Amino acid sequence: MPWSQSYAPVGGILTSALIAAIPVVVLLGLLAFWHVRAHLAAIIALAVAVAVAVFVYGMPASLALASAGYGAAFGLLPIGWLILNAVFIYQLSVETGQFTVLQKQITGVSGDRRIQALLIAFSFGAFIEGAAGFGAPVMISGALMIGLGFKPLEAAKLALIGNTAPVAFGSLGTPLVTLAPLTGLDLNLLSAMVGRQLPFFSLIVPFWLIWAQAGWRGMIGIWPACLVAGGSFGIMQFLISNYHGPWLVDIIAGAVSMLSVVVLMRFWQPKEISANPAAATAAAAAPAATGPAWKAWLPWIFLTGFVFAWGVPAVKTKLNSLYAPQLEVPVLHLKVEKVPPVAPVPTLEKAIFNFNLLSATGTALLLAGIASAIGLGVGLRRALTIYWQTLMRVRISLLTISVMMALGFTTRYSGTDTTMGLAMAGTGVLFPFFSPLIGWLGVALTGSDTSSNVLFGNLQKVSAEALGFPPLLMSAANSSGGVMGKMIDAQSIVVAAVATGGHADSPDAGTVLRSVFWHSLALALLMGIFITCQTYLWPWMVPR
Repeated sequence: MPWSQSYAPVGGILTSALIAAIPVVVLLGLLAFWHVRAHLAAIIALAVAVAVAVFVYGMPASLALASAGYGAAFGLLPIGWLILNAVFIYQLSVETGQFTVLQKQITGVSGDRRIQALLIAFSFGAFIEGAAGFGAPVMISGALMIGLGFKPLEAAKLALIGNTAPVAFGSLGTPLVTLAPLTGLDLNLLSAMVGRQLPFFSLIVPFWLIWAQAGWRGMIGIWPACLVAGGSFGIMQFLISNYHGPWLVDIIAGAVSMLSVVVLMRFWQPKEISANPAAATAAAAAPAATGPAWKAWLPWIFLTGFVFAWGVPAVKTKLNSLYAPQLEVPVLHLKVEKVPPVAPVPTLEKAIFNFNLLSATGTALLLAGIASAIGLGVGLRRALTIYWQTLMRVRISLLTISVMMALGFTTRYSGTDTTMGLAMAGTGVLFPFFSPLIGWLGVALTGSDTSSNVLFGNLQKVSAEALGFPPLLMSAANSSGGVMGKMIDAQSIVVAAVATGGHADSPDAGTVLRSVFWHSLALALLMGIFITCQTYLWPWMVPR
């Protein structure tokens, strides 16, 4: 018989929520305060989550263990597969000396490290988010900035902060494409609603990014570049989301933002240049490159091309038709029942592992790496050596991500994360403020705006209807608020640590988390205030 979730197993929803939060508190405490290594902290938190699920929520132990196993497998494929091959492309570029050439070309746009952070962490990261998602923007942006001489912790922090505003439209609009059928709301209206929330934050984030990097004075020194980067991105984000749909928002907005900053640099430069002293040292230590300068862009051209092609629905459908077995997770599939108000009617949760290896973004990155190796003249033996070195570099991180996802799936199938969401949903007239915080919590727990929408999207709609608020506004707020949680979810933190690892001063996951947590919370609270204003002061902003 299926096991039905209970969202208040110890009486009141508030008391249950406090107990449900224990695994999350344990994980954050071990990482942030006790400096326990990420994979060990994740294992301990997973054990606590399983114990809470079994002994408090009454979940059968077999289902709890199956949930953890399902999450662990998902952590390796597609997420771990993507990270491995993304790092491989970066290592190819470094080993052949082409990254040094790329570094010089980027510094040719501007030698100012603040401008470089805008271009890479915000504009280029948004472009990659639109095509890939799943941590690829943080991985690639962080690695690029390390190569340009940024300190590892700085690179990790900036890559995470920069990867906020584009997340709701990431992976060709997947979060909203998923949210629409779950809530029964029109996809184009959802896209338009999110497109009337995030552009304001797209304008803020570049200023916030540089303030976090260089302080108030440093940010004021390049305010025209921040305005151009965020303004051009926000305008295109609004136009594409409102008049086309969610699919190409980040790709077009990111490209326009990059181009706008490059054009600005032709006519304006900061009065005081903030250079990266480490850049010269990194360039001197790198191997010398051979061939024309355009070869330096080959890995990134192949990366963009393959990832974009793999994201096109027609291509993905064709590849899945060739080989994409769907494996029902033993013990777990259709054995957990969600009940109202999370689901309109009692609904059995599917647990199907999509082994879509051909259409996985990680496979696109592997093919991009192979094409790059051929284009850069890297022989088979040397390419295999670099790949093996890459695997050795990220092996502990792959374990960490796998365990982190096991933790996330355990909280999802046990219903503990839903309990925390319901506690926020019972706030009455304050619900518009807490609505985006529910999305923030969902992404922080699951690592994905898509997963947060699956988890809390219908809850937002049901709560809004019961309280008399526009369901479209609150459902969209779940996704818009979720983007602020992207910089603190376990997956992103580990990816950032991997991307900036391998150096003497590389940060651990706990250090990275501490560096961005308050930025994430502050932006989430600002989103809560903004959604409250849209509810009570600016109802005309909701599409009719």
